[in-house]
Amino acid sequence: MRPETRSGLTTQKLRLQINGEHRSVEVETDETLLSVLRDKLKLYGNRRGCGIGYCGACTVLVDNKPVSSCIMLAVQVEGKRLTTVEGLSRDGELHPVQQAFLDHSAFQCSYCTPGFILTTKAMLDEDPSPSREEIREYLVGNLCRCGSYYNIMEAVEDAAARIREGVR
Repeated sequence: MRPETRSGLTTQKLRLQINGEHRSVEVETDETLLSVLRDKLKLYGNRRGCGIGYCGACTVLVDNKPVSSCIMLAVQVEGKRLTTVEGLSRDGELHPVQQAFLDHSAFQCSYCTPGFILTTKAMLDEDPSPSREEIREYLVGNLCRCGSYYNIMEAVEDAAARIREGVR
């Protein structure tokens, strides 16, 4: 869609598919995806962390791939499918990854949890049987300041088993 200029700011109306719903939102062309999701669309699952794409707290899925929404411009996702942690549960039932994180207490403060959950979902969509080393490599862009890595690893392995068994 063609950008417009209002009050010296360049704005653009975006058409997005977020968590299975088609949404339109007016954005400034320099706004990050993180800001648009939190400030305009009121989706608070992704968190403001480092602001430089290092910690993973702001992770969302764009066309099923994990991205750092703090360094991606909102205009870059025009017409793409976005998934936030709010979009994983169905009919009140948690996604297997969410349930595994809950069952294994794979969090303390939970600030990093949505990013870990979404990154884990993307990994398991690609490979439902990752090795411990593959899990570590895939999750390297997500940091937990509380040090819940042991429980996170247990939760990821359990989620993989649930998905392989077809548990929803």
